[in-house]
Amino acid sequence: MLDSLELLIRAGNPLIAIETTDEDRATNLVRSVVLRMRQSLFEWSLTTGLRPVGDGGPNRAVIDGGEVMPTLEHIPNIAQRTVFVFKDLGPHCKDALVHRTLRDLLRLCSRTKSTLILIDALPLPEEIKRFTIRFEVGWPDAAELEQCVKKTYQKIRDESQQNVTAKLRRKELEQLVQNLRGLSCAEAERVVAAAIYADNTLSADDLQSIVEGKRTLLGSAGCLEAIAADVEPDQLAGLANLKTWLKRRRGGFSKEAREFGLESPRGMLMLGVPGCGKSLCAKVVASEWKMPLLRLDPGVLYNKFIGETESQLRRALLQAEAMAPVVLWIDEIEKAFASASGEGGGDGGLSKRMFGTLLSWMQDHRHPIFIIATANDISALPPELMRKGRFDEVFFVDLPSQHVREQVLAIHLKRRNRDPANYDLPRLAEAAEHFSGSELEQVIVSALFSAFSQRRELADEHLLEEIGNTRPLALMMEERIHELRGWAHNRCVSAD
Repeated sequence: MLDSLELLIRAGNPLIAIETTDEDRATNLVRSVVLRMRQSLFEWSLTTGLRPVGDGGPNRAVIDGGEVMPTLEHIPNIAQRTVFVFKDLGPHCKDALVHRTLRDLLRLCSRTKSTLILIDALPLPEEIKRFTIRFEVGWPDAAELEQCVKKTYQKIRDESQQNVTAKLRRKELEQLVQNLRGLSCAEAERVVAAAIYADNTLSADDLQSIVEGKRTLLGSAGCLEAIAADVEPDQLAGLANLKTWLKRRRGGFSKEAREFGLESPRGMLMLGVPGCGKSLCAKVVASEWKMPLLRLDPGVLYNKFIGETESQLRRALLQAEAMAPVVLWIDEIEKAFASASGEGGGDGGLSKRMFGTLLSWMQDHRHPIFIIATANDISALPPELMRKGRFDEVFFVDLPSQHVREQVLAIHLKRRNRDPANYDLPRLAEAAEHFSGSELEQVIVSALFSAFSQRRELADEHLLEEIGNTRPLALMMEERIHELRGWAHNRCVSAD
């Protein structure tokens, strides 16, 4: 990264733009490069004015803070081969005089081999963006984040009046550092500090709280929504083959896996009957692997302005890369690209273009991102999506068997403070043939309302009554379910 910035400066680019919220990291990077090149360096901001920077940091201002025009007018008086860093100059560039003065300075800088570097948290106005060359500072790498964790722990231990300890093995430290990716060093320091202050210990038990802290810090942005992965593995009944497959790939993002010659797991596609646990599985994977869960909402992608929809998708994928390692959940993926598998389509080819962008990214990205895509309608899925290389495996999730229905009933009874041993689960499960997991949950909810209205405790008779009153989706859409099973036979791996 240092060499790339140095190359841009030596090549004589008069205006370099750095768009980042991590201003300190960008500033320190520029300082280290320029001082190593032994060139003069000045920094300007609206509050501090124009200050020369030496080995010991910024010196007294030569132009006081305030309007930027006095600084721009002063630049021609400074010697050649000088680098000027402007912080948050973007909003000023909309002023006609500032814009024109910058344009004049670009010609001057080309002659004097000087460089203007703009560090902004927000995108530059179009008036000036076209004259810049963009430089990405990126996010802190694993080594920087590990050093940040160690410095944060050491600082808290030195300052705290209580005994602060660390109980992290090397493998656990690597996982902690992986979960901090996508944060600046300052943000990572705050997340780690919160985990330490909670119990005066930094241990493997803090991994989940760090994931939650990162989720809270980043919140939801754009088309990606940060989802709380608050589901334990024992709350997902059945799916034995799928659970075994996931267990084998759990350590696929570790350093040992890379040294062994393994690439990071890419993800899986789950097809099947609605309400049978596909979406719940995404939360279980994120919880079990202690990774943040992001949901890509296809409905938010589409925008009325031409070209904006594709930009939304690209921004969402870039955000996922910045936050990696993550579990990226694309729920009901067929709805996002409804016209991509047909001839033409009524959206002017928009779905096909978006689908092509997603496929290229899935094939080419090398970030630790595990994709979980779910789908209910096979006919709407383009065949390119299901070939090997896009996903590691394609699973079919069918209606739960008798034994799994008993497990589902037991899970939901426990969640509602009922002892499953007090109920005839085999009889209930047999009566609820063709029911999906979500339908079984609603049976219990409805039976609880019925028992509550009668001021009685929940009994088998309430549950059997609600089972009899429910018409399951598998019977209402029997032909489509049969067609779905027929298609999945010999094409997908059974999840159970």
